[in-house]
Amino acid sequence: MMAELPLYVVGGRQRQNRGLGELGHGWYGYGLGVILRIDPDGGVSTEMEFTSRPGACAEGDPILFKCASRCGDRLYCCTQTEVVVFSLPDFQQLAYVSLPQFNDVHHVLPTAHGTILAAVSGLEMVVEIDEAGNVLGEWNVLDGDAWDGFDRGLDYRQGINTKPHRAHPNHLFQLGERPWVTRFECKDAVAVGNPADRIEVGHERVHDGVVRHDGVYFTTVDGFVVRCDPSVGRAVETQALAPSRGTDEVLGWCRGLYFEDDAHCWVGFSRVRPTRLRETVAWIRNRGTSQAPTRVARYATDGWTLLHEIDLEPYGMHAVFSIVPADRATGRGPEL
Repeated sequence: MMAELPLYVVGGRQRQNRGLGELGHGWYGYGLGVILRIDPDGGVSTEMEFTSRPGACAEGDPILFKCASRCGDRLYCCTQTEVVVFSLPDFQQLAYVSLPQFNDVHHVLPTAHGTILAAVSGLEMVVEIDEAGNVLGEWNVLDGDAWDGFDRGLDYRQGINTKPHRAHPNHLFQLGERPWVTRFECKDAVAVGNPADRIEVGHERVHDGVVRHDGVYFTTVDGFVVRCDPSVGRAVETQALAPSRGTDEVLGWCRGLYFEDDAHCWVGFSRVRPTRLRETVAWIRNRGTSQAPTRVARYATDGWTLLHEIDLEPYGMHAVFSIVPADRATGRGPEL
């Protein structure tokens, strides 16, 4: 038995599997959002494939699912320009929202009062919406007005590149009654609406933000899991995830974290893609020459020993963003 429960893995598929070639050369995009199901025996099946609606993005823009959240019998998903809510386990679409300010949406999180928070990386903001698409709140993650440096009159879904980003908010989580968001470029997490209230993660650029009874766990892109104590606002444990295929291996882009129980955790890895922002992948230098495939890996949390990996590329997934339980209703997770 590979796991105690089935999982959904949320991510995307390349338009064409061209291979990566030399790091830093070329560019490839994604053409489908994909959700896979992993059963306890390790079997993998495709639950759904998704493409963006006409007009929701520019022609040729990448389409894929980014970070998702499960709450009860609902799965809250996002593409770069859309928020989509599905019922589980039948994946019927319950809500759909696409707004002009949705530029590189990275994560959506339902709130206790029935609204949805979206981390909009391209505009450095968190947006609160309802399922009808009404905007209820907007917060700049760098302080100041939410629209500082941006034009409300533009449709930012239509191929507008706002990079480089100063903060790049990419994952939301709840601490008590307060929502927080990770800031990829700043290597930290801040309270939504009050970025002076901060948790320093450090090390490398940050993803995730999973609240547990002993702290908040983050992944860093270079293959570390960092546990932070929010009461002191900093990291208290940083754990390297060892390569499984030898020391001459690039682990991949580490993103996606799910605690099966206190003793076991799943971590997602995506094969490193070329990028036009060389500093984003500077951490790869001197890390190895062989590239591991896109996969999910199960670890024993006592020492973070690797137990098992599942290669997802044969099933048409080339980027992992989230890992969530497939067969039980869960809330936002334990609150501190």
